[in-house]
Amino acid sequence: MNALSYPRRPRRPPPGPPLSTLLCLCTSPDRASAERIADALVDERLAACVSLLPGATSVYRWEGRVERAEEQQLLIKTTHARLPALRLRVVELHPYEVPELIAIDIVDGLPAYLDWVVRETAPGPAP
Repeated sequence: MNALSYPRRPRRPPPGPPLSTLLCLCTSPDRASAERIADALVDERLAACVSLLPGATSVYRWEGRVERAEEQQLLIKTTHARLPALRLRVVELHPYEVPELIAIDIVDGLPAYLDWVVRETAPGPAP
């Protein structure tokens, strides 16, 4: 049997335009600082939602040494438009000298939820 007799996989359609929503990852050393950051980001409409996950263990190199720390993981839902202001606010609020902040494009999801993220992060008073 030659290679041409195998069924071919259907081609995926080209990706559509990128969505405006992001998932940002940030860690915090304790619950109190994680809550302070989450409250400020949502209150200031820089994030629609921040989920706090306790019990994350981070292993990292800092100032030439391998470190290990128990941290809180923040899952921050926001938009591309709000990321620059969110970045500045995290740096202002965070107790770490160099806080983790990683933004990941959301490529798909429940449309009603993604629309809600966009609405809740729009600048100005709540709609």
